[in-house]
Amino acid sequence: MSSINKFEDLDVWKRARIICSYVEDLFQTTEIGNNYRLRNQMEGSSGSIMDNIAEGFDRDGNKEFHNFLSYSKGSAAELKSQTYRAFDKKLITKEQFDELSEMCEVEKNKIGAFMYYLRNSKIKGQKFNTNK
Repeated sequence: MSSINKFEDLDVWKRARIICSYVEDLFQTTEIGNNYRLRNQMEGSSGSIMDNIAEGFDRDGNKEFHNFLSYSKGSAAELKSQTYRAFDKKLITKEQFDELSEMCEVEKNKIGAFMYYLRNSKIKGQKFNTNK
């Protein structure tokens, strides 16, 4: 397994960035762009997915990272709920709903698997590295 030295190398962060980009595309091409309250909420939750992964990674300890991954996973669930609201308000199509909903579900599962890995890892994080 290769070493991960920066958050940009993490698969869960890369996926979160794709989700943010997809949400931004929806703002530009659908009626969500005109529903400012929902747009702001979706902007916040989608950004929070990737931002919490980055912040947790740079805390340098697995327990702290695990906590931030938990926030990130919660933000993915929040975005999925907001996707239902957008669909119910007829601001996005069924296809757009399905796409974003699936992206959120996969991201939640990947983050959950990563959290499981961290809980069971013997490595406790960079700040505990005695070989510096």
